[in-house]
Amino acid sequence: MRTTNLLRSSALVGVLAAAFATSAYAQEETAGGREIEEIVVTAQKREQSLQDVPIVVTSVSGQLLQDAGVRDIRELTVLTPGLTVTSTSNETIVTARVRGVGTVGDNPGLESSVGIVIDGVYRPRNGVSFGDLGEVTRIEVLKGPQGTLFGKNTSAGVINIMTAGPTQDVRAQSEVTVGNFGQFGFTGSLSGPITQGVAGRIFAAARTRDGYQDINTGDGPRGQHDDNNQNFYTVRGQLQLDPTTDLSVRLIADYTKRNEDCCVGTQLFVGQATNSRARMIEAVRPGSLDLTSTPFDRQGYANRPTDQRVEDKGVSAEVNWTLSDAVKLTAITAVRNWRAETGQDSDFTAADIVYRPNDGSNNVEFGQFSQELRFAGDLMDGRFNWLVGGFYAKEDLDVRSVLKYGRDYYSYFAGRVLSGVPALVGLTPGTIFQQGLGSDDRYSQDDKTWALFTNNSFAITDQLELTVGLRYTKDKKTLVTDYTTTGTSCDQAEARYGTLAGLLGQATATTLVGGLCLNHENNDFDDLGIVTQKATEEEFSGTAKLAYRWNDDIMTYASYSRGYKAGGFNLDREQRIVATATGPNFTADPDTHFKGEFVDSYELGAKTSWLDNSLLLNAAVFYQKFTDFQLNTYVGTAFIVESLPEVVSRGVDLDFIYLPPVEGLTFQGGVTYAETEVQPFTASELINPSRFNSLRRLPGARLSFAPLWSASLAGSYEREVGSNLMFRANLSGKFTSKYNTGSDLHPSKIQDSMVLVNGRVGLGSQDEKWTVELWANNLFDKDYVQVGFNGPFQVDENNDAISVYDAFLGAPRTFGATVRFKY
Repeated sequence: MRTTNLLRSSALVGVLAAAFATSAYAQEETAGGREIEEIVVTAQKREQSLQDVPIVVTSVSGQLLQDAGVRDIRELTVLTPGLTVTSTSNETIVTARVRGVGTVGDNPGLESSVGIVIDGVYRPRNGVSFGDLGEVTRIEVLKGPQGTLFGKNTSAGVINIMTAGPTQDVRAQSEVTVGNFGQFGFTGSLSGPITQGVAGRIFAAARTRDGYQDINTGDGPRGQHDDNNQNFYTVRGQLQLDPTTDLSVRLIADYTKRNEDCCVGTQLFVGQATNSRARMIEAVRPGSLDLTSTPFDRQGYANRPTDQRVEDKGVSAEVNWTLSDAVKLTAITAVRNWRAETGQDSDFTAADIVYRPNDGSNNVEFGQFSQELRFAGDLMDGRFNWLVGGFYAKEDLDVRSVLKYGRDYYSYFAGRVLSGVPALVGLTPGTIFQQGLGSDDRYSQDDKTWALFTNNSFAITDQLELTVGLRYTKDKKTLVTDYTTTGTSCDQAEARYGTLAGLLGQATATTLVGGLCLNHENNDFDDLGIVTQKATEEEFSGTAKLAYRWNDDIMTYASYSRGYKAGGFNLDREQRIVATATGPNFTADPDTHFKGEFVDSYELGAKTSWLDNSLLLNAAVFYQKFTDFQLNTYVGTAFIVESLPEVVSRGVDLDFIYLPPVEGLTFQGGVTYAETEVQPFTASELINPSRFNSLRRLPGARLSFAPLWSASLAGSYEREVGSNLMFRANLSGKFTSKYNTGSDLHPSKIQDSMVLVNGRVGLGSQDEKWTVELWANNLFDKDYVQVGFNGPFQVDENNDAISVYDAFLGAPRTFGATVRFKY
């Protein structure tokens, strides 16, 4: 069946191409004299025409980003088929996926599968790159493994972002935005020459918005009655130094500060059994959650704050030096620091069960230094383009993970599991689950990466070109962990196993002891002391591409790429259950290492131009096989990291840009068909076979966040109105077919097929001195789930009737007006 679908899709692309060819050669006419200007991309770390690059690239201009209301990488999805970007418990936790492949971002120990590069600087996690992108020249989305040239950990693709640099003429502009939910935003920029050979640019933005989710705070102490609000500012300064015609230096410094509240999950599915988890929470604290499973009422429940305080800052320098007519040196040096302090109501109800404090103690911090050095040039009158380089990155990651019991934890747990047993065996509130106790774990990871790489293209003939690239990477990680557990529930439960088994039987006793020995409750972790883990990996990756240009309008290519994503450590507690003569022993596991991930990717593609260059139509058939795929999933009590033996993604990508014979009208879009599936596996193939039950739906199934179909279409129209005015309008839409939003593929987490549309209309002076725009994102107010997940401490994997599943929702319709000025 899968092969048949792939063949049908390939045949469809062939039919479309043949139809365009017939039309083009039969008509012999222009499309109103309009031609698409050459689109320059840097997908191979040198400037090339999009139609000459043997890679699937979606290139989005700064103008289209502005027209579609795109300010961050999550909003970019509306313009990019095959790209999905989601965030979860706060907006520092962001995951980008290409063709259904990505690494869940909730655990900072896992690196991203889709690399984010901003002005040549690699960002170590997707969440670190999430924020207002400011003034952007263009964004390139490269699909498939790009590890040869784009730093580390790009096994699924790259989002390559280029911001606007200093100009040689004076330019100043500003904008003011107002909208629903109390939205207000302001941006301003100034660019121009400072002195001979020196130009500068400064950009600043500030945005605020009330939350679009109402919060029932119960008895508090939370005082904020809305959530998913916005409150941040960002500043970005640049200098362009051109001391000689052969030497240029671009210096960039940026700073962003966020102080917001996000994100409260809503109840997606609530089991209605009389002994359901939800009803037990209600018994402890009435009115604490939604029993109706109606998440799109946008009524959340949280008695604890969900602060997200983020500080992101960095400096970089890019040096380009033409050493000779045949050799150019590029050096990019960057130092960055990113810190997030987050509070969380970790049970997502108004009952006080568990929480992460908002006093700054629960935090993640990245310190990063990176250096890239490249030499590039050409020989043989331009027939041989060569590039060699080196890359070094040092990343210091510090995490403090604090989870505390609230005042209702014991009552909820006793009602859910113990059912009157505690008094019989001495498990009382005064000895277990006291308010304010819990876990306080600290992780300090040092990561050093060295790489040497080369990428070379040789024109065998005027029509045939071979590209070969190779990268050697050495990755060395050291993790130091200090576990702290303030409570002894697990020791007490294990000591009383015999008594419980005599009263209730071994099966029930094991369940009770397990409930008292959850990862964050098990003080055996404290006995480990300071745990040090080390891992070193040395791997080769690379690519080979053969491109043939049939004529000025058609180029076809075949490519192979080998991608690699480094292994690492799960920055969460892991434990194993060991059977003993006196009962189960829930043992702390000091080894949280997981293996590196590899992908072998094959593509057949075509880059074509039709109708006198008024239509660019590019298509590719792809097959990607991932081995040791890094899966991070939340099972309701902890994050588990597993290496799935094999994941296969295959399908078709199609992108187009079209200038129809209507002056001022432009279309850009594409379609991705991707079968991204976990290949069958057994428990014995996992790092920890006992996890198989939590992952039992995965073997042979489509991966989460992997729609079979996704398509985007953006239409922009511009025309003069009278002698002094200009009208501009844009509609941008994204279709995705049905997919599952949960990493365990539970059926309650399915998101049905949907269409999201953004719209904008504007009127202004022809010289752009002023423009007034009306806009709406999610124009038709589509309700959809970003991520579905297991309700913490509320799920029984074998009984949905008593379980609660939660969700983080997508944004509702937002609308407003923007006024722009150019001076």
